[in-house]
Amino acid sequence: MMTHRVFGAWHDWDTARRQLAVLAPEVSAQRLGEAVSFAEEAHGDQKRPAGEPYVEHLLEVVEILVSGAGVRDEDLLVAAVLHDVVEDTDRTAGEVGERFGPRVEEWVGWVTKPRPEAHEEPAEVRDRYLLSLRSAPPEVLLLKLADRFSNVQRLDTHPRPEKRRSYYRETCRHLVPLAAGVPWFEAAFEEWREFYRHLEDGVAAATA
Repeated sequence: MMTHRVFGAWHDWDTARRQLAVLAPEVSAQRLGEAVSFAEEAHGDQKRPAGEPYVEHLLEVVEILVSGAGVRDEDLLVAAVLHDVVEDTDRTAGEVGERFGPRVEEWVGWVTKPRPEAHEEPAEVRDRYLLSLRSAPPEVLLLKLADRFSNVQRLDTHPRPEKRRSYYRETCRHLVPLAAGVPWFEAAFEEWREFYRHLEDGVAAATA
């Protein structure tokens, strides 16, 4: 039976901190821990679609970057923890920059989906945002690929079947091409795509 690598062992900060000490001792656990505390406070009791605490997604993104893609850039890992705080909470980009520096602020800004204006369709804004990632800096590309891989790695647990299919189609259309040529992620997304090919519904012809 076909399988693909799934991340999610870093359920809480204590576990993540212990793993980072082994895999990436050069990364400041104190600074990353401050980012986790900031994110936990900002996201509050938000949950993921399958019901798990939101912080688990944030730590999954860090886990994917560190133990999957081999990332050791401390600012990038901090940005991974904070990548949704501007989009999904009342925290601002300025607060992120003041606390964690301009690189983190810039990268979080790149992966923050704009809010639709009154005359705009949300789907159009989403497509425009995803298309903009084609010109993103390499660090942003790594961050977005890790974020999306966390979101879709257990696609069959999403409570809405139609969302599983639409998320699969969107990932194949926008993220799989972005992963081309990016070490580790290219193979990871191709393996994932094959695993969930039963959701394809004609995607292959559009993205081949």
